[in-house]
Amino acid sequence: MKQYHIISRIAIYLLSIVLFAFGVFHFIHPHDLLVFVPSFIPGGILWVYVVGAAFILVALSFLTNTMVKFAGYLLAVLLILFILSIHIPNYLNAGDKEMRQIALINMLKDTAIVGFALHIAAGAHHQKLHLEDSD
Repeated sequence: MKQYHIISRIAIYLLSIVLFAFGVFHFIHPHDLLVFVPSFIPGGILWVYVVGAAFILVALSFLTNTMVKFAGYLLAVLLILFILSIHIPNYLNAGDKEMRQIALINMLKDTAIVGFALHIAAGAHHQKLHLEDSD
């Protein structure tokens, strides 16, 4: 059982590295990501920085094993919002085949990370959110 724990921690560390890299990219190249902020959301570039900070904070939460359940569920909600407000509209409104493929790949990537985040959050038994008695 100890080996399973080590392998799962390595997987969580790998996700943390990816999330940290995504977060840093949001701060280094915010104008490249501004095009993904839906026009109906006020705030513009502020949201690029907020999302970058969220990715970095989730990565730190997973690395330090603190507030993992909360961070995992929030990451899942954030990415589901991305899928619904960014990736699906981009897929449906893509002008050419390549842009449709990129939107589909981003949708699948975020869906996979949602699944991983939910798995991590559900497995953080030592960190109770008191959502239900069996949690």
